[in-house]
Amino acid sequence: MEEKKSNQNFYIESYGCQMNVSDSEIVTSILLKNGYFLSQDLKKANIILLNSCSIREKAELTIKKRLEQLEFLKKKKKIMFGIIGCFSKQMENFLIEEKKVDFIVNPNSYKEISNIIYHAKIGKRYLYAINRNETYENIKPFHINENKVTTFLSITRGCNNMCTFCIVPFTRGREKSSSPNSIIEKCKRLYKNGYKEVTLLGQNVDSYQWTENFNMKKNIDFSDLLNLIAKENPFLRIRFSTSNPHDMSDKVLKVISKNPNICKHIHLPVQSGSNKILKLMNRKYTREEYLILIKKIRTIIPECSISHDIMTGFCNEEESDHQETISLMNEVKYDYGYMFFYSPRPGTYAYKKLEDNVPINIKKKRLKEIINLQKNHSYLRMKKHLGNVEEILIEGKSKRNDQYWYGRNTQNIIVVFPKKSSKIGELVHVKIIKNTSATLIGLIC
Repeated sequence: MEEKKSNQNFYIESYGCQMNVSDSEIVTSILLKNGYFLSQDLKKANIILLNSCSIREKAELTIKKRLEQLEFLKKKKKIMFGIIGCFSKQMENFLIEEKKVDFIVNPNSYKEISNIIYHAKIGKRYLYAINRNETYENIKPFHINENKVTTFLSITRGCNNMCTFCIVPFTRGREKSSSPNSIIEKCKRLYKNGYKEVTLLGQNVDSYQWTENFNMKKNIDFSDLLNLIAKENPFLRIRFSTSNPHDMSDKVLKVISKNPNICKHIHLPVQSGSNKILKLMNRKYTREEYLILIKKIRTIIPECSISHDIMTGFCNEEESDHQETISLMNEVKYDYGYMFFYSPRPGTYAYKKLEDNVPINIKKKRLKEIINLQKNHSYLRMKKHLGNVEEILIEGKSKRNDQYWYGRNTQNIIVVFPKKSSKIGELVHVKIIKNTSATLIGLIC
């Protein structure tokens, strides 16, 4: 977008999850409609927005460090800093007391952002009511992603599960779902505008629920929605994230299986392989129930890849609990995963009621073991693709070699291959000839 000579130029950076990327697109759309201009260069912006994540302590430290890095801009010219997204009460207090930012905007209050900025400019605090039922379904996101091939679309916001370690219910509120009509229309618009793939987002997509009348049906759950989107948009590739094992139904698995445009990948956070720790986390499933679900996935969708989140070092975790996580990983052999050690988040049940009693050196040791094991499993899973001819959506240039494209297969695995005459946005067939633990390498057929 062309830079404007205005004190209304804003620049936005997103941190954390895919939901934050989606939210940045919503905020951008709202600001553009209110007379602001999007700057691609932070040095030319008068307003800098950082879309914060607070799921782990490390994420908040990243935001603090970024604010320090940008201090030089404030010294050079009159510039405003704003934090949007998820942040703990402790983080909010720090930012306000230390005068690190000029304004803060809650995820349920983005429609008020222009008023908040205006009042911050004149040195006043803008008082507004937080809309805890806001879904932003009437906002057309301004898609920032430069490749214009893949994008994200929120279908639910918030979470009701109240895991003891998680701050999301306190920052994003209770679950609320967008209407099926708005979601289907947005998907159609995306395809019409050239997008080839959309990822449906929610803290827990499987809890999607629409209870008002829709096409003569009163209750629309996630399996219904997924099926509707796939049927209405047969040439659009569809992904979704994230699923809670407690809520995933057989109906969803069958819908994935029968629709070729729904990608065959499920991100299924487990957090721990120990029933004792799962109970302390208030995860509403047992190890045994989780493994039954894994078996169902592999029976109904044999080609499906499965990824995970695993948290090590949670309160009261003993070596035997850690070994149960290791044994679960050995049983499942995930395609890939996201692994981290526990850090207490202010405001959560675990922060208030449980003792963070696993020493940091033990947390790091256990995390290293989990990461190394996952690398081995990933390599074994990747090796199974050798010799296959797979359909890949080209998303852009490889970071390591600009003579190669990168894209993803239906299992959400990165594939790189020489460009030849293909171009970004094309679906091509690639023969897999080599692999690492994280990437497949191939040749266009």
